[in-house]
Amino acid sequence: MSYYTVKNLEQYFKHYNKSVREPRKFWGKIAQENFSWYQLWDDVLKYNMAEADVRWFDGAKVNVAKNCIDRHLAKRGDKTAIIFEPNDPEEESQFITYNQLYERVARMANVLRDQGIRKGDRVCIYLPMIPELSIAMLACARIGAVHSVVFAGFSSSAVASRINDSGCKLVITSDGGYRGNKTINLKSIIDEALEKCESVENVLVVKRTGGEVAMNEPRDKWIEPLLQKAAETNVAEIMDAEDPLFILYTSGSTGKPKGMVHTQAGYMVYSAYTFKNVFNYQEEDVFWCTADIGWITGHSYIVYGPLLNGGTTVIFEGIPSYPDHSRFWEVIQEHKVTQFYTAPTAIRSLSKENIDYVQKFSLDSLRVIGSVGEPINEEAWHWYNDNVGQKRCPLVDTWWQTETGGIMISPLPFVTPTKPTYATLPLPGIQPVLMDEKRNEIEGNQVVGSLCIKFPWPGMARTIWNDHQRYKETYYSTFPGKYFSGDGALRDEVGYYRITGRVDDVIIVSGHNLGTAPIEDAINEHPAVAESAVVGFPHSVKGNALYGFIILKDTGESRDRNNLMMEINRSISELIGPIAKLDKMQFVSGLPKTRSGKIMRRILRKIAEGDFENYGDISTLMNPEIVAEIQKERIENP
Repeated sequence: MSYYTVKNLEQYFKHYNKSVREPRKFWGKIAQENFSWYQLWDDVLKYNMAEADVRWFDGAKVNVAKNCIDRHLAKRGDKTAIIFEPNDPEEESQFITYNQLYERVARMANVLRDQGIRKGDRVCIYLPMIPELSIAMLACARIGAVHSVVFAGFSSSAVASRINDSGCKLVITSDGGYRGNKTINLKSIIDEALEKCESVENVLVVKRTGGEVAMNEPRDKWIEPLLQKAAETNVAEIMDAEDPLFILYTSGSTGKPKGMVHTQAGYMVYSAYTFKNVFNYQEEDVFWCTADIGWITGHSYIVYGPLLNGGTTVIFEGIPSYPDHSRFWEVIQEHKVTQFYTAPTAIRSLSKENIDYVQKFSLDSLRVIGSVGEPINEEAWHWYNDNVGQKRCPLVDTWWQTETGGIMISPLPFVTPTKPTYATLPLPGIQPVLMDEKRNEIEGNQVVGSLCIKFPWPGMARTIWNDHQRYKETYYSTFPGKYFSGDGALRDEVGYYRITGRVDDVIIVSGHNLGTAPIEDAINEHPAVAESAVVGFPHSVKGNALYGFIILKDTGESRDRNNLMMEINRSISELIGPIAKLDKMQFVSGLPKTRSGKIMRRILRKIAEGDFENYGDISTLMNPEIVAEIQKERIENP
């Protein structure tokens, strides 16, 4: 791989400035030197940001799956591509080489073609974290089908809405999946979903748990006999650069999910480039991202990014607390993981446990650790840096989104000096700007504003499936001609960026604009507090007042809640000011979160306002049961 490699900060600025001055030359060189093309492009980039119309490597012909597998076979055929670590630590790990991966993807691709799937058809993949999930994705990419992976924890109604929106023709699922000590019957969820779906013609079922399932013939077929009969070679489909590669649904502010469309060439180039640079990936490394492949993190940094680089990637079926809270650290030791990429939610959860869980395993193989999914708070940053990274591994605190396709702002390991809670500097090719309420760009440092990107990058989503107008209005109308991330950020005295949370998490109290992120930081400073979320609710005098939902650390001690409330408000008053004190404070056992760990403040706002209707589809939450619990205990009066 001959990417532009950055070895020090001076070189970073040189590369960055070059990427901004000559973006077409910058990305064109990376694309031409690192990938296999049937035909090169006519233009590296065509765009009209105001219309949300962007085309990368226009006119090029390519196949992403071929770039993930075939071009590595001569040099890396016997190298391990995928390490599968099962839910049960007693079950043996699987090691799949690039040669074996080629054969398994080819067979799967041939089965899909036998089932009538052609270029442009949509395939819903509803599988647990097993190798067949990545194999199914690559098989779709190989034959030009558009995969739509749905997280295997979503309800039947959530699955049905996604199948119907994209018009999927085929579903790949399994008899069930394991999650800790639970077994989930995924096939029954699909059966229920398909009662509301007319577009699905065939269902292919992977055997994982061995549980009994209903098979609706001739629609439903066990996949293993079909794979055994299928040919072990396959000719990849020639795809246009801007053909859709996949659809991935993300939560909308209205509760209606958005089917983000990522295309072939740009996503390929960007996911590969960012993986190599942000994680300092070397040939013999073992990379582990703990996310689920049902999210963009799993797409970009479990499947596509690592395999495009000829890397070794870990697919982990389990959860961090099963069979106990040492599971992550045990896996790192067993497979000699060199890069470990996880979410602040997981770090906060594990940091509450006995440190012995970490210290009884060797983490000496680690070279880089990373954080993804939400801004990491300072306490979690230090715990992770000190105990997992052992103060010697750079901690890459990455900012990006489903819509961006890959990491946008992050330290580069051994290059960018890290700073707790800061994503630091944009990657080469990324041009972030901060905007004020009057839609003006904010110049200089030590400033706060709405985070936008003012120039296209290859990994960006191209549209929302079947709704380009919504895409344009959501991302390009607030600040015309710029991609609006929806996040606020501050830029410090040296130009480092810190993500401060969603811009709509700004509450006007008595005429003062109060961001919820710094208030939550102040609450979380209290030694008794594990996590918090602050939202606004209507107030007859102030216009809006503040309602805090607070999770306490489980120390086994009983606490005087009234004293705690006073201490927390005193802390807020000292750190921010009296205007930011909470009018209502509710202690809760959990917060409603998406599966990627983001707090659904939209739901908390409705509870705070006493509006218990129209939450949207809460079955897609990590913990949907918490909504009723919080609603029941809602505080009526301050």
